[in-house]
Formats: sequence, structure tokens, C-alpha cells
Amino acid sequence: MPAAITIYVDADACPVKDEVFRVAERHGAVHGNVAVQVVANAWLNLPRLPWITLTVVGARLDEADDWIAERAGAGDIVVTADVPLAARCVKAGATVLAPNGKSFNGSIGLDLALRNLMTDLRAASPTERVGSGPRPFSAKDRSAFLQALHEAVMKLKRGQS
Repeated sequence: MPAAITIYVDADACPVKDEVFRVAERHGAVHGNVAVQVVANAWLNLPRLPWITLTVVGARLDEADDWIAERAGAGDIVVTADVPLAARCVKAGATVLAPNGKSFNGSIGLDLALRNLMTDLRAASPTERVGSGPRPFSAKDRSAFLQALHEAVMKLKRGQS
């Protein structure tokens, strides 16, 4: 039997926590095959199920990111919109998905470079609006995430990291 899959959720602003729980349950969380580790800077009201664990870290900047990055690795899935965290987790061998279903695993170098470029442009012109920001989260994003998470879990269950 393959090792249990842990899904780490960078939870403070994550719009797909319920979807993570649903997919985990569908893939055997009740039998110990999948566990969900929710990491946040403040207490969250989550379902009280033995395979869902909430870890509340301090309020220090990037403390939740550091906690996840120190633990996630091959055979794990990380759900985050944070590109620097995604880069750290991809480097450690984890499968990393954004809440809109985008996988960071094949494009993390480009994603990180684009994020850094936009940060530099905003810093260079603090009074000008640079970029339009992220588009609103949609039902299509939610559906794409559900599909991507299901596929990621299936791939790990088959032993293909």
C-alpha cells in the first residue's frame, strides 16, 4: 500500500478549502490514505474529522509558508497561491496547485520571474497602478481546481510523482 498523501493547505486566503476536504474524503481520507494539514495564522472553523488537522502558526510574515515548506516534499500536495512558497515546495519535490487549478510544477521558474518582475515594477512606481491584480475567483476556477486536485491525488496514488 502506498504511503499516505498529505495535502498541505496555505489556508488564510484559500477559497477552496471545502473542495480539498471533499477530494481527500473521496480518495480515502477516512481509511488513512489521505490527510489534510491546514496551516493558518489564526484559528479557522473546520470540519472536525480525524484526517483534517489545523495548525495555527504565529502572525510573523511568511510563518505559515515556512511551516509548510519545512514539511512538504515528494508524495505531498500543496495548495497555495503564494508563488515563493510554491517554488520552495516544488524544489522539495511536492506537487503544487494554485486555487484555480494551475500546477506550478512545470512553470515555477517563469511564475517566480514574473512575480518578481511585477514586484519590482510596483516598487519602482509606487504611485502608478502596475498590472490589474488577480482576476476574481470564479466557478470555472473552482471546477478546474477540483479536477486538478483529483488528478494530482490519482497520480500520487499510482506512484508517479
